[in-house]
Amino acid sequence: MNTVFALATVVIKELYRRKDFYVLFVMTAVITLVMGSVSFFNDPKIVRYLKEICLLLIWISALVIAIGTTARQIPAERENRTIFPLLAKPVTRGQVVAGKFAGCWLACALALLMFYVFFCVISGTREGNWSLLQNFQAFWLQCAMVGVVVALVLLGSVIFTAPSSNATISFVVVIGILLLGRHLNQVALHQPEPLRTLVYTIYFLIPHLEWYDVRDFVIYDQGAIAWVDCLLATLYAAVYATLLLFATWLVFRRKPLNL
Repeated sequence: MNTVFALATVVIKELYRRKDFYVLFVMTAVITLVMGSVSFFNDPKIVRYLKEICLLLIWISALVIAIGTTARQIPAERENRTIFPLLAKPVTRGQVVAGKFAGCWLACALALLMFYVFFCVISGTREGNWSLLQNFQAFWLQCAMVGVVVALVLLGSVIFTAPSSNATISFVVVIGILLLGRHLNQVALHQPEPLRTLVYTIYFLIPHLEWYDVRDFVIYDQGAIAWVDCLLATLYAAVYATLLLFATWLVFRRKPLNL
């Protein structure tokens, strides 16, 4: 456990030494400040529109950080040849996978926490009916979703040799799930066999990341989400992340490390 924690700490330090995180944070902060300065319009629709833009930027920033950070972890270790002394400690390949996942997920969670705290402070000073509970639930569910994304990209990092190809394919897959995943069951109804069964199988196998998008609850003040639903969504994400990490370990343990 100490080994996994040490590996995770290195990943977190690596992220916060890079400039891309600070660029994304500054962009989010600027748009959030714009959202907090629109009180002179006195129009709730404009405020909601700007809140939606800010939350969308938080989602995009989280995906960019998660995919960009995770995609280069194991390939960078191989390219720099640091994977060889690391495994000679000895550190097992399972510990490397667990440590990389923990570090990437915790780094993304810390970044999301900073984003949401800044968003809550600005929107809280702007609107009296601001709900801390809604924002906390949105933050927690997005963290759960990011855990699945990190595990998915980590699996891609042991399959694809180049971080760029892994990141590109991961972006396409994640965006495809977010935009099209919820509609696959409806598409399957209009397809002939055996295509209908194939589409239904894909629909039930993919992780439905769109379930974790609860921005409308925050934007339109629809009330807090039931805690049972939050718990089930967290367990759902944990199961998928565990399965993806297990698949990553199976591939990585059989993968030769020669360059």
